Amino acid sequence: MNKPKSKIAWLWENMRGYRIIYFFSIIGTIAYNAMQLVVPYITAKIVDTFLTGKNAAENINTQRDLFYQLIIAMVVLTFVRTLIVYLVCFDVEHVSQKVLYRIRTYLFDKIERQDMKFYSTYRTGDLMTRLTGDLDAIRHMIAWVIRSIVESVALFVATAIYFIYMDWRLALSVLAIAPFIFIIIILFKNKVAPRHKALREKLSLLNTAAQENISGNRVVKAFAREEYEIAKFNECNTEYSQTNRKTAMTWLTYYPYIETFANLMPIVLLVVGGLFIINGQLTMGEYVAFTGLIWAIQNPMRQLGNIMNEFQRFSAASDKVMEIYYSEPEIVDHPDAIDLTERIKGKVEFKNVSFQYADGKLPVLHDISFVANPGETIAIMGETGCGKTSLIQLIPRFYEPTEGEVLVDDINVKDMKLHQLRKNIGLATQDVLLYSDTIDGNIAFGDPHIKQEEVVKFARYSAASDFIAKMPEGYDTIVGERGVGLSGGQKQRISLARALAVKPAILILDDTTSAVDMETEKQIQHSLNELDFPCTKIIIAQRISTTKFADKILVIQDGRITESGTHDELVAKKGYYYNLVQLQTGEEA
Repeated sequence: MNKPKSKIAWLWENMRGYRIIYFFSIIGTIAYNAMQLVVPYITAKIVDTFLTGKNAAENINTQRDLFYQLIIAMVVLTFVRTLIVYLVCFDVEHVSQKVLYRIRTYLFDKIERQDMKFYSTYRTGDLMTRLTGDLDAIRHMIAWVIRSIVESVALFVATAIYFIYMDWRLALSVLAIAPFIFIIIILFKNKVAPRHKALREKLSLLNTAAQENISGNRVVKAFAREEYEIAKFNECNTEYSQTNRKTAMTWLTYYPYIETFANLMPIVLLVVGGLFIINGQLTMGEYVAFTGLIWAIQNPMRQLGNIMNEFQRFSAASDKVMEIYYSEPEIVDHPDAIDLTERIKGKVEFKNVSFQYADGKLPVLHDISFVANPGETIAIMGETGCGKTSLIQLIPRFYEPTEGEVLVDDINVKDMKLHQLRKNIGLATQDVLLYSDTIDGNIAFGDPHIKQEEVVKFARYSAASDFIAKMPEGYDTIVGERGVGLSGGQKQRISLARALAVKPAILILDDTTSAVDMETEKQIQHSLNELDFPCTKIIIAQRISTTKFADKILVIQDGRITESGTHDELVAKKGYYYNLVQLQTGEEA
């Protein structure tokens, strides 16, 4: 499943459970196109027997039953063919929708399980395009393109065989034009393929621009940048439109040549067929059959261009979809990962840890070593960009260290199962994401089975219960997308309640109280010290009021721990921390 396959093999793989239906649909497509020959054959029989043959007048009287039988056969076969066409169209559409559902579900599951490197590589708008427009091109391939290919080939081959059966010389005269059309189709394919790839990229950029602007509408309005963003979107829209136009014009450039050669066929039939009739080498009934079926040679030729255009659209779209489909996260459970049967105690240890982002040139962390014993509170301080957030992201294995080890309960986190490790960690960040759900739903996100009274308790721990009580519908109040309608401090407190609600053994707070007032912060600190479950707390903070009572304070500068100790010990060292105390308090410590 993880090894990339050819596009058609990939489609066939995702048709499992529906392959028999699709197979019979293809057989039905071949059958109803072969049946196209029956009516012209019967027509030729009627013309030669009852209209233009030597004994036509006599036959109309002596073989009247045959005449009626042939007419009834034409009506019945037409009805049967129509029924088969309906069933085929119904079945291929049914299969295409089932395959679309399966692939989209699998893709979303795949995206959900990716690591942080994946999300830093792919834009949200790009992923949305792959889950929508690109998948629709794949559905169209199953529902229309493949059926059209089979239909065109079956109709062309069956008609060509029938023509050769009736008169091989006239058949070859008409079919001699087909190679020229095939050459034009190949030239068209080579020209349009790269344009469809470019078109998918432009659509991805357009969706990304729209998604970013809609999500960041408050920033746009705050800086009065509406005109700029509209112009930027229009630029993306123009590029997409122009690329779309060029792609369409590619087909229109080649279409007249295909149409010209296709229209030469009836002219050749008229000239050569007329000569054959004059020379007695062809009956009028056979000529009528030829003229009645010439469209069955012309239409597949005309259709090839459209089919090739749609196939290239599918090819470009499937490349993007299969890239995600076969992608694998780098951070996964090891085959021999330890299965934790008990709640972890919460000891966290860094041993000579260094870290560098895959796309970065310089290391972010250098030789970090410290221990947080169960139940302790570790505060991490440092200037912006020093590596604080990168450090805490190594604990739940969002990233992995380039050197050294991160241990939880004396076990390397690489040897733990990701799900079990992360279920024991509560994380609240400064940049809060709340879902379009109730406040209750957001707090209970990590444990949907939590009781209502537990939700209220954790909201009280995070000093959120008071403002929630004032909301129109309390805990059932719907929070807008990304927490629209709530202040920064309110969102941070709900985020903290969400982190506490899973009763984590390790609680990681990344500047979580930066947007709350000092009184609320003091209330939160008191609650964190009175939690009714054991918890090791690792807190990134810039306020001395937050770090002052920590069991250990780590000062990080340029990716290295430069100071470590309690509040009093660091003040006595008169280093970075001492200067920060003076700056925030305005007093000599």
